[in-house]
Amino acid sequence: MTTTELRRLRNYINGEIRDAADGRTLEVVDPVSGRPYATAPLSGPADVDAAMTAAAAAFPAWRDTTPAARQLALLKIADAFEARADDILAAECRDTGKPLEVTRQEELGPIVEQIRFFAGAARMLEGKAAAEYMAGMTSFVRREPVGVCAQVTPWNYPLMMAVWKFAPALAAGNTVVLKPSDTTPASTVLLAEILGAILPAGVFNVICGDRDTGRLMTEHPVPAMVSITGSVRAGTEVAAGAARDVKRVHLELGGKAPCVVFEDADLDAAAEGIRDAGFFNAGQDCTAACRVLVHESVHEAFVEALLKATAEVKTGDVQDPDCFYGPLNSAGHLAKVAGFIDRLPAHARVETGGHRIGEEGFFYAPTVITGVRQDDEIVQNEVFGPVITVQTFGDEARAVEHANGVQYALASSVWTKDHARAMRLSKALEFGCVWINTHIPLVGEMPHGGFKKSGYGKDLSAYGLEDYTRVKHVMTAL
Repeated sequence: MTTTELRRLRNYINGEIRDAADGRTLEVVDPVSGRPYATAPLSGPADVDAAMTAAAAAFPAWRDTTPAARQLALLKIADAFEARADDILAAECRDTGKPLEVTRQEELGPIVEQIRFFAGAARMLEGKAAAEYMAGMTSFVRREPVGVCAQVTPWNYPLMMAVWKFAPALAAGNTVVLKPSDTTPASTVLLAEILGAILPAGVFNVICGDRDTGRLMTEHPVPAMVSITGSVRAGTEVAAGAARDVKRVHLELGGKAPCVVFEDADLDAAAEGIRDAGFFNAGQDCTAACRVLVHESVHEAFVEALLKATAEVKTGDVQDPDCFYGPLNSAGHLAKVAGFIDRLPAHARVETGGHRIGEEGFFYAPTVITGVRQDDEIVQNEVFGPVITVQTFGDEARAVEHANGVQYALASSVWTKDHARAMRLSKALEFGCVWINTHIPLVGEMPHGGFKKSGYGKDLSAYGLEDYTRVKHVMTAL
């Protein structure tokens, strides 16, 4: 395919479809074949400024709409998603290489439900009751939108993460400039088309580009808030850039989720649950069940069960309805994942996998590694691939120590039949989410977000909506 035959993706600014102002583009690579299939704008300062200006101009009118009007707009967006489901899935799966049916079942349905949740949440803002907290004075609290929100989404869930960002922002009365990852822009460009038919011009804008485009968004004077889902490095850079003019920052960064398996757990159920949560989306998930800590008395039995479960996982042909996960995101990411395996210490053992699959595309085999130690690189750092490590512990205190002993604090799980133990661990584990006898399910009504280097701020739930508001105290003399 020549450059002239590549599909042409474009920005969406102030209700108009546009190329980059200077005409620059980036190639978008199909991870299944490893070959370019599209181009997208490489947006620069003029494009960022145009999008921010449009969002700022649209903000007063959108801010002043009633919650009911914003709810109706979001409900229309959810309906439009369902009506365009096949188009959305085609765009998402072409960019990411995800199996179509898995993505339809596991992502599209929740995405629509999450939009509808925030449609309802728009009408349920909470605050202190108006009262006389001082004699002769009445006080009350206003919750208001923060303004223009600059949002940057990752390549592992480009569509879902876009929804997690724009839905609460719009529900709260903000306007948005959103940038997808440079490797997965297609579904977000389609998203702009869908929202553009429903929202006033300038309320929702999409600009494509690279890391420098994101930096320009962060440092632009217009946004009141910057939200990013990405790596710790990216989050650190965004926070530093936003600090120059004291922008609010919302960060959902990396993870290294521990799965603590006790001797009384249902080992087959734990193995199957951890397998699914570890290899889903090729392990390219900040909450992936990538780090198992299993009681030493059942280590061998658990590993046997995990290997048996892993043998059932299929990857490679994403058209196969039984394919569980597709390729990694890019050649660079494939090399990164492979590098962790290449650098394994002598005491670690690859029980299965540990290699690339095929010559085309960026496929990697489901991998289980035993014999790892707490200070090993592969235990401490996020691999973000289809790799599960297994280490042992002797008692509950050591399990908690090792589970908490990483820089990340996004998600975790406990596998046990002992309710009291599960409650102790839910308190002791320093992670934003603790699952018990399951791993990875999320619901729109509950918050998602981490601590430590996994970032701060919440996605989903009423807490996610509140993150896109500011609180104002109003006092009046009686």
